[in-house]
This record gives sequence, C-alpha cells and structure tokens, in this order.
Amino acid sequence: MGDSFHNWSTILKFMKLKIIILFVLLTQILTAQKGARIGYIDMDLILENIDEYKIAKKIIDQKIVVWKKEIELQKIQLKRYQNELNSEKVLLTEELIADRNAEINDFASGIIFLQEKRFGPNGDLIRERLKLIKPIQDQVMSAVRDIAKEKRYDFIFDRSSDLVMLYSTKNYDISQLVLRKINIQERNKARKKLLEERNNKN
Repeated sequence: MGDSFHNWSTILKFMKLKIIILFVLLTQILTAQKGARIGYIDMDLILENIDEYKIAKKIIDQKIVVWKKEIELQKIQLKRYQNELNSEKVLLTEELIADRNAEINDFASGIIFLQEKRFGPNGDLIRERLKLIKPIQDQVMSAVRDIAKEKRYDFIFDRSSDLVMLYSTKNYDISQLVLRKINIQERNKARKKLLEERNNKN
C-alpha cells in the first residue's frame, strides 16, 4: 500500500513538472516571436461576476442538496432493513433469511443506481451544468474571441484552468475587458427586449 502510494505521488510530481516545463518552453517560444501578443483571463472571476451564472449556480447547488438528501434517506432506510433482519434472524428460516438478504441487496443496488443517476459521468448534475452553465461559458468564450480579434492577441490563456500560470503582469489580464463586453451585450439584450415588449403593447 505504502509503495503504491509513493509511486503514485512520484507520478503526480513528474506530471506537474512536465506541465511546468511545457509552459516555460511555450512562454519562451512566444516571447521569441516578435510582435506576439499574449493575454490571459480568469474564467472563475468572470463567471462569479455574471448574474446569470450566480442564478444558475444557486439552482444547481439547491438541486445537489435535494439529491444528497434523497440518497441519504435511502441509506438510512437500508440500515433500517439490515437492523430489522439482524434482530429477526433467530425467528426466521434460512430460506426466509436468504430472501430478505436478496431484497436488501436489491435495495442497496438501487442506491448505487441513484447515485450514478444523480452524480455519475452522464448524470443529472452534468446535464444541469450543460444546460445552465455551458451557455454562459460559451458567451464568455465568444467575448474572449471578439476581444482577441479587436486587440490582435495571438494567444489568450485561462489562469484558472489546469495550465500552470507561473508568472504574469496585470497588464496582460483582460478579464475586466471580457466582463465589460458581456455587460454591454446584456444591456443591449435587455434594451431590445424592452422595446419589443413596448411594441407588442402598442
């Protein structure tokens, strides 16, 4: 157990070192290119300042609480079934005990299925995030692409991703530019909706 943990720890350190080396090499290559413009964003910071994202995150967090409670209640019920069987075993035949054990195992399998349904790789949580959060992330990426074209950036990184940001000066951070662009888009959208509502009333 100790050896496998040590090996896994060594592998993780090696992977992190490789990422750092790759990032350093990439930075050196980009710096060597005359006129190459580099910027970065903090996706987490941007999302946390978008009202629509805050609402979406709150909805998802509320659903997570409900789903966890649902699973926890099932686990409590499973424990109750197990305790009941243990207390009644002396009164039951081997055949009845086997039947009850089969029922309990089926119930336990149902809990595993429910966990997978809610939190699995194709579960409800992933689907909710795709439905509510991905459109907002797509909006941010669209704004980033627009700014990159307008300001003629060659490369834009996300400092909140797995890519290691070893060092960056503040003047390369375009997060506020992206936020301003999104806010303008949202105001224009709201203004357009208001005009449509007024036209429909007239």
